[in-house]
Amino acid sequence: MTDSLIDEIVDFWFDEATKPYWFRQSDSFDRAVRDTLLPHHEAAAAGRYDHWLEDVDGCLALCVLLDQVPRNVFRGSPRAFATDGKALAVARHVVEQGYDLECSGDERIFLYLPFEHQEDMDCQDLSCTLFRERVGDPEVVDYAERHRAVIARFGRFPHRNAALGRATTPEEEAFLKEPGSSF
Repeated sequence: MTDSLIDEIVDFWFDEATKPYWFRQSDSFDRAVRDTLLPHHEAAAAGRYDHWLEDVDGCLALCVLLDQVPRNVFRGSPRAFATDGKALAVARHVVEQGYDLECSGDERIFLYLPFEHQEDMDCQDLSCTLFRERVGDPEVVDYAERHRAVIARFGRFPHRNAALGRATTPEEEAFLKEPGSSF
């Protein structure tokens, strides 16, 4: 599929200038993501881009739109996680079809992040396996293992509690005071 919109989304996200902002908070980057990708996130969330599941580039664009865009645009809000289930379905499809094997290491990271973002041990285990075996970057593997450790310990990500209106346990509260406890 050669859809120019897919190319625009993938090119925006994987531009060398955006890479430094992938895993850190930046108001200017969040604004750029909102201005460029929010309408497409909403269309993807509504199922209007489901036909993009037919090829690897479409799936890559969907993972960015459904998993990453809401984390930038709706930071600290329940909407940041509202399309995680749909992103997970895309990620599962990608792995089942073997599309991820056609991608670069950086692209694979964003195809596998929907597994890492789940509050589910099976998804965490798969995330660690995929990052270890198919990406191999020690820093990325460590990050996946730290996510898994939080789910193994608490069954959820405590740093999401406030955004999702969940009560925080005393153990979670103590954990959240530790350096590096939030992702």
